[in-house]
Amino acid sequence: QVQLVESGGGLVQAGGSLRLSCAASGRTFINYVMGWFRQAPGKEREFVAAISRSGGRTYYADSAAGRFTCSRDNAKNTVYLQTNSLKPEDTAVYYCAAALKLGVVAAGEYFYWGQGTQVTVSS
Repeated sequence: QVQLVESGGGLVQAGGSLRLSCAASGRTFINYVMGWFRQAPGKEREFVAAISRSGGRTYYADSAAGRFTCSRDNAKNTVYLQTNSLKPEDTAVYYCAAALKLGVVAAGEYFYWGQGTQVTVSS
C-alpha cells in the first residue's frame, strides 16, 4: 500500500507560480505511474498531469500543457507539480494519485490518493 501526502498549495496572484509536492510512503513508489488531479468547487475531479515510473515520460491535460511541469525524485519518493502562469481558473484542490498505466486520465484508474492541497489564484 502507498500513502500519499501533498503539500505546497497556497494563495497566489494570477501569473504566479507554486510548486506542489507529493511524498509517498513505502518502498514501492517506483512501481507506480504518478498523476495529479484537481477538483474545483461544484466540479468533477479532472486529470492534470502524469509521469512514468522512471520520470522519462510525462503526459498533460490541455489546460496544463506549457504551464505545468510534472517531475519525480524516486530516491526521495516524491513527485512534484511545478505550476506557472497560474490563472484564477486553476483554483482547486490538487491531489496526487498512483496508477499502473501512463496516459490514463480517468480518476477510477488511480487507486491511491492523497488528501489534497488547496491552490487559490486571485485575479
